[in-house]
Amino acid sequence: MELRAVYRSLLAEVEAGGFRPAPPGGWDAERIVAHLVANDELMSEATEAVLAGAPFAYYDLTGVHRPELDALVAECGGLPGLATLLRATSGRLCGLVDRLGPAADTPVETHLREGFDLVVDEPLPWSRTLDLHARVHLPRHLAQLRMLRDQPQPA
Repeated sequence: MELRAVYRSLLAEVEAGGFRPAPPGGWDAERIVAHLVANDELMSEATEAVLAGAPFAYYDLTGVHRPELDALVAECGGLPGLATLLRATSGRLCGLVDRLGPAADTPVETHLREGFDLVVDEPLPWSRTLDLHARVHLPRHLAQLRMLRDQPQPA
């Protein structure tokens, strides 16, 4: 799956708005987008390191703490500001990925967890991590956003 296409779908979903509050213990649309922004920044740092030939370890943000997400939401002023920031961070990441060429095969110490379905704790070619991001991570959050729109409100 092409990274830019997945981000286009995500951004269209975010910009459509109309999200309901999150279920108890879940993330609302603002926190999901804040997580994506923070993750884009980490992935951009890793991609820059790969391009520079520098060693880098990539840790996903599954365990990001709610206060950090809340701070980013407040800093951006809510979902519209977060959508603007996501457009910028995803564009930057995609631009860096476009420059990778053969460096995409560089092994990067990678630590990922996507629920119970995917656990990675080993060096992976950076292209493989980017592929997992496009095929697993981003679609999972896209589905979360769609559920927040489709979910019936409790009476």
